[in-house]
Amino acid sequence: MIAIVDYDMGNLRSVAKAFEKIGASAKATRDPDAIKNASHVVLPGVGAFRDCMRNLTEYGLVDPVVRSIESGKPFLGICLGLQLLFEEGFEFGRHKGLGIIKGKVVRFQSGMESDGAELKIPHMGWNSVKMEKQSPLMKGVPDNSFFYFVHSYYAAPDDPSVTLTTTGYGVTFTSGIAKDNIVACQFHPEKSQRLGLRVLKNFSEMR
Repeated sequence: MIAIVDYDMGNLRSVAKAFEKIGASAKATRDPDAIKNASHVVLPGVGAFRDCMRNLTEYGLVDPVVRSIESGKPFLGICLGLQLLFEEGFEFGRHKGLGIIKGKVVRFQSGMESDGAELKIPHMGWNSVKMEKQSPLMKGVPDNSFFYFVHSYYAAPDDPSVTLTTTGYGVTFTSGIAKDNIVACQFHPEKSQRLGLRVLKNFSEMR
């Protein structure tokens, strides 16, 4: 069973429905035992870095999430679920993350331009994803495929080798990571139609 961590900050129903569509057994839960016993764990996230860390802490979910990663089982972070893996974020001040991946989460700079036009923040809509290395998560997904994004902040890892995919939006940023049993994407696979479902299916088949 795939456990989708429920801490009141993710679009849980959309993620659960997407897993249902590919025939995977998935359940939104904040039960530490359910997370511990799950074969796979998903950390989604929509909202502010500070608020998400607060909710994870208040619901007693930091330890179950960290332990599930340490156990070696497949772990997927989606959007803010990717960002929370890092050491700190700078949304509404400076806040500690889970500290699993070294690096920080920073904001797109105002005034960024592309082809002479100022880019809007948040980065919202479809954008291409460039493969920087191989991972089972992206099996069968062509390089430079388009996925759906909604975010104003992006992860900046200290170690570039954890970067799985990059995307351009004023700057080239890390849009996916892969390290050991951890995979994560800044884009929303549950909102990215056929290829997004392929990513979720790939994750469900990881061992």
